[in-house]
Amino acid sequence: MKTHFIGIGGIGVSALAKYYLSQGVKVSGSDLVSSEITEELERLGAKISSGKHKKTNLPKDVEKVIYTSAISRDNPEFKAAKSRCIRIQSYPEAVGELTKKYETITVSGAHGKSTTTALAALILEEGYFDPTVIIGTKVKEFGNSNFKKGLGSHLLLEADEWNKSFLNYSPKIAVVTNVDVEHLDTYKTATGVEKAFQEYLSKVPQDGVIIANRDDERLQKIAKKFGKKVIWYSLDDREAPVIRKVLKVPGEHNVSNALAALTLGRALGIHEPNIIRAISKFSGAWRRFDFQGVLDGAFIFSDYGHHPSEIKATIKAARERFPLRRVWCVYQPHQYQRLSYLWDDFVEAFDGADRVCLLPVYDVAGRETKKAKTAVNSLKLSRELASRGKNVVHLNSFAKAKEFLRAHTRPRDVLLIMGAGDIYLMTKELCES
Repeated sequence: MKTHFIGIGGIGVSALAKYYLSQGVKVSGSDLVSSEITEELERLGAKISSGKHKKTNLPKDVEKVIYTSAISRDNPEFKAAKSRCIRIQSYPEAVGELTKKYETITVSGAHGKSTTTALAALILEEGYFDPTVIIGTKVKEFGNSNFKKGLGSHLLLEADEWNKSFLNYSPKIAVVTNVDVEHLDTYKTATGVEKAFQEYLSKVPQDGVIIANRDDERLQKIAKKFGKKVIWYSLDDREAPVIRKVLKVPGEHNVSNALAALTLGRALGIHEPNIIRAISKFSGAWRRFDFQGVLDGAFIFSDYGHHPSEIKATIKAARERFPLRRVWCVYQPHQYQRLSYLWDDFVEAFDGADRVCLLPVYDVAGRETKKAKTAVNSLKLSRELASRGKNVVHLNSFAKAKEFLRAHTRPRDVLLIMGAGDIYLMTKELCES
């Protein structure tokens, strides 16, 4: 079957495209920009069109089209597929179809999904399960890939709650790290988020398992309704001190992620020494407190964190790992809508940093409103932080940010370059200077 992916450069869609390639499917795809992800897909045999979407990107003999949920319905490739009566699926619909073919394990939660999925993948490997893995980050142990083809019967999947994607999936085991007020462009309220997670967990069959974080109050309230299906984990577990000793990535939030993966391994019958060995091998995920290099003696880390809770956790982890060093947070807000909905939380999120640099908001195509874009921006946030006594600067371009950081960082500083947009490109350029 010949399949075309609209928005193939996304971290999730690209992993699914790799799955199709691994099954011998002829894959084509399009994305607005070329990237290391699309270049890798081309090396694997996909035919990629970069730049503005257009109907001519759709091959004449294509039999199926899979699209990222971020595109609008007037996308020319989407419209062309409809007019030609080609079978069309959204990314979550296509993945949902896949989950019915495997013993599927899903990992969901507002924070920690990617790290927990990566740890779980290594544990399943150590336990000889040889899973197929689709994950929203690159895993170093899988050759810096967001996909691993396995020969076993299990599919391990990072399940995103944005746009209610995870409601398309059919998990036999569902791991949930936490429930937070996130993706309010989809859910509007905290109650809306909680209802979606409850609906998601109701998809786990009677003979299935829910692995849930007892330390998270919202999740505890939701998961306890599922009774004996639930296996709880907590930072109070007796294994936590062992995890702290062997885990290479910093932060209590990562100890919690590792405990989730450990609990999954136990539920599958993997021996504890094998689980601990797998956790000790984990060297971190792409853009998750990911060491990039040194700038004039300052350590540079790339981090995907874009929610206030994630910003706080990463700054705290940096403080724990480097207690006597000056910690910078260089942050690119991701989406005006998120910044608007969670404004008060963002104002408090940077309290643990010594220096804060704010870059313009990363405008997410198709997910913004005029109201949000006129109500909030990075400059307004910088003024709010300054009124709280923070040492903060607003820089309106990557070029100015690089110039400022080169001029003001000192040896032994820790630079957290954070955001879910394209700020990682600046991180690379800083390291190359």
